[in-house]
Amino acid sequence: AALVLALQVRLVMKAHSFIRENVPRVLSSVKDKSGTLHIPRISQYLYFLFAPTLIYRDNYPRNPTIRWGYVATKFAQVLGSLFYAYYIFVRLCIPQFRNSSQETFNLRGLVLCIFNSILPGVLILFLVFFAFLHCWLNAFAEMLRFADRMFYK
Repeated sequence: AALVLALQVRLVMKAHSFIRENVPRVLSSVKDKSGTLHIPRISQYLYFLFAPTLIYRDNYPRNPTIRWGYVATKFAQVLGSLFYAYYIFVRLCIPQFRNSSQETFNLRGLVLCIFNSILPGVLILFLVFFAFLHCWLNAFAEMLRFADRMFYK
């Protein structure tokens, strides 16, 4: 459900950007009563939907070639991050909560369980940031030959 919600939010943000960039153009051409109406092509909109950006432009800077080795490296890093997250859960998180479920409830046990889960939680957040925002988006940017990679600005 969280993944579907995140994808829907991304699509709403992209649709808002597309409308915000194109409606003033259409309104100004109607106001001027000019014969030419500049409407983006479907290919431009589809490229925008898959490009790792939230700002619509008719044209983006493009690289001349795709570096498939770079793409494979980024996907391997995503896979490595998933395995590392699994290892963190199996070794650090699951034993904590398995032991706490067998004991009677007390406040001391709850506080210890929470504090023992802080470090694995932070590691998981770093892995999600690295795997999705760095590796996944860079891999798709490379496959789309998207040259403007200022993800962190």
